[in-house]
Amino acid sequence: MADTNGVAGERLKSFIERVERLETEKKAITDDVKEVYAEVKSAGFEAKIVKKIIAKRKMEIEKRREEDELLDLYMSAIGME
Repeated sequence: MADTNGVAGERLKSFIERVERLETEKKAITDDVKEVYAEVKSAGFEAKIVKKIIAKRKMEIEKRREEDELLDLYMSAIGME
């Protein structure tokens, strides 16, 4: 491939192919994650709750505590606790 009007064809093609490979890998990983959640469900666990735990584990401990405190405060304010 040649450069056309300042566009380096080989370099552009390389970027495109990398993105395509990553998209393929991303789909495979997404399928694997779905499979694990199916296993979670078949083992008798609630996938929705497991997802919430995973989200909380990603948070820094102070951010998680702050969020939990606000959730408790808001729930109390509307009479849920």
